[in-house]
Amino acid sequence: MSFTKKYKQALKKNKSFLCVGLDSDYERLPDCLKNEDNPMKKFNKEIIEATRDLVCAYKPNAAFYESAGKVGFQAWEVLNEQIGDEIPVIADVKRGDIGNTARHYAKSLFELNDFDAATSNPYMGWDAIEPFMKYDDRYLFVLAITSNSSAKDFEYYHDLYKLVSKKVSEWNEKVDNRLGLVTGATKPEELKEIRKICTDEILLIPGIGTQGGEVEKTIKYGYGGSNGNMVINVARSIIFASSGKDFAEKAREKAKYYKELFNNYL
Repeated sequence: MSFTKKYKQALKKNKSFLCVGLDSDYERLPDCLKNEDNPMKKFNKEIIEATRDLVCAYKPNAAFYESAGKVGFQAWEVLNEQIGDEIPVIADVKRGDIGNTARHYAKSLFELNDFDAATSNPYMGWDAIEPFMKYDDRYLFVLAITSNSSAKDFEYYHDLYKLVSKKVSEWNEKVDNRLGLVTGATKPEELKEIRKICTDEILLIPGIGTQGGEVEKTIKYGYGGSNGNMVINVARSIIFASSGKDFAEKAREKAKYYKELFNNYL
């Protein structure tokens, strides 16, 4: 099943724009899991089982798995199995290379790990995007405007974020609309401008929760197309809502809170 179809089905079934970010920092895992054979695998399993009916997607960030070594790589490899076939998985890897290197990145993500989508840095242009588009049922979210303060160093220069958005809109004409954009919730005015350019693309929106993005403006400016086309990511505020044995229960409470909060502004 394609990413787009899986996303729309999850959106309809769970009535949620929430994406839970599985940024499973090994150093922050609850002490009650430390004696497990693989604490990260166990942590993810519990979080997923507690939230799967509240989300439209999951987004694991590769950095947290790579930095944990063998334990992290093992946890990364079983994410799809743990999540199942009904919820799409977005690999947050921000790849941005060309040629044979990009082809192998795409193979790793879409063949070996079978993720539904990934994130990409478009700095090197179409050559960095095309290898991922060879997989005609997968999706790529391209960085447009990010939630960090130093985004101004490059992303605002000559309205670069708008140029990226225009390019994505152009590219989508030849890849059957399989490109979306990463648009930080801490930049609502820029999000508004991006949505004017990319009216139907799916937007991956980080920055809600710990980073302090504005929910009302995010929903108002991010909503697009016939069904919203937003994937609003919240990570630490949900998965680390508790450091005790009730971590999964508290994660569910937080996920439900964000799901309902987003829906209140529709």
